[in-house]
Amino acid sequence: MKTKYNLPKDVMFCKKCVMSNQRPSSIAEFFHTKEREGAKYMTIDRNGICDACKQSEIKDSINWKTREKELIKLLDKHRKNNGDYDCLVPGSGGKDSAFQAHILKYKYNMNPLIITWPPIMYTDYGLKNYNNWVNVGGFDALVVRPNGKVMKELTKLSIVNLLHPFQTFILGQKNIAPKIAANFNIKLVFYGENEAEYGNPIAENNSSLRKKNYFAVKNYNKIYLAGMKISDLVKKHKFSYQDLKIFLPISNSEIQKKNVEIHYLGYYLRWIPQEAFYYAVKNTGFSPRPFRTQGTFSKYNSIDDKIDDLHYYTTFVKFGIGRATYDASQEIRNKHLTREEAQNLVKKYDGEFPDKYFSEIMKFLEIKEEKFFKLCDQFRSSHLWKRINKKWYLRHTVNQDGVDDKI
Repeated sequence: MKTKYNLPKDVMFCKKCVMSNQRPSSIAEFFHTKEREGAKYMTIDRNGICDACKQSEIKDSINWKTREKELIKLLDKHRKNNGDYDCLVPGSGGKDSAFQAHILKYKYNMNPLIITWPPIMYTDYGLKNYNNWVNVGGFDALVVRPNGKVMKELTKLSIVNLLHPFQTFILGQKNIAPKIAANFNIKLVFYGENEAEYGNPIAENNSSLRKKNYFAVKNYNKIYLAGMKISDLVKKHKFSYQDLKIFLPISNSEIQKKNVEIHYLGYYLRWIPQEAFYYAVKNTGFSPRPFRTQGTFSKYNSIDDKIDDLHYYTTFVKFGIGRATYDASQEIRNKHLTREEAQNLVKKYDGEFPDKYFSEIMKFLEIKEEKFFKLCDQFRSSHLWKRINKKWYLRHTVNQDGVDDKI
């Protein structure tokens, strides 16, 4: 059985949460290729515990009052008293960015500028939450809306080449903030929690600083968009370099010249997504989805974009990990679910097909629905999936009811 994307050959599940070792660690999207060269995945130790669960235990031993003092010292270093913006918070109006901006402004007396790279296809309630974030929360806001024609074509190519519907949104979300900060002479940028909270190597959480290779680059000739080199996009798809520039990261030399610091607020303040949700509801008028999100049991997490749900379905196809697995693992670590409850939720919802917006998305991107399903078949790794009577089944599951678990 051939494994794709450098995935671990043997499938293992954490004994504390419901996540498997097939969970990909974050990589800089502008180095993302179909083969995912050099990609890393969730580490599960000899005792069967994943890095994310170990990081959750580490959080219990952190002196958060001391961390808050460190935060105040950092804020005082960058605080401006002349009305200029002293920090920048990127976000699309979800619970996490709403929490960050509000607490920085109203508890710590900072003057944040919020910067938004809009979702590819805003949901009605996602757009309402964004407007409430600005108007109810009370912030100056800047929206950077890329060329819609280019955004659409790159999104389509990212599906065809990578089965990655969300890449163009992630590129903007991660790359635009440092560039705007440098342009506005803002030295301090905050993202929410470190990816190490969910499975990146624990060592990444030893510092509040975001690693530069996530948002800055030295050699633009080595960059990929939608799984293709920039030169190939220009030659084969008639893009211009000007069309693509907005999607590209800042240069290493520019970020150093401007002395922009990119920090995780979750390093200084204990990050609990459900608490961020309650805070955003109370302070910025955030509202959950009016119905359960397909593929999971929650209503408030990552709901801004119609393509969100399809993105998590593609992670189920490529890595055998659906949205319920992500959500349930997080809730176990925050002591909101037992593992048994999480296993039941995964069994019930993981891999549920997100048909609510599917036809609308395919029509917008001009992809035939049958082509999308053929792509899904092509992107399944045979060590994860087995086809029986024209239907696909997982070989291994956290409930030990996969087709190979029964052998």
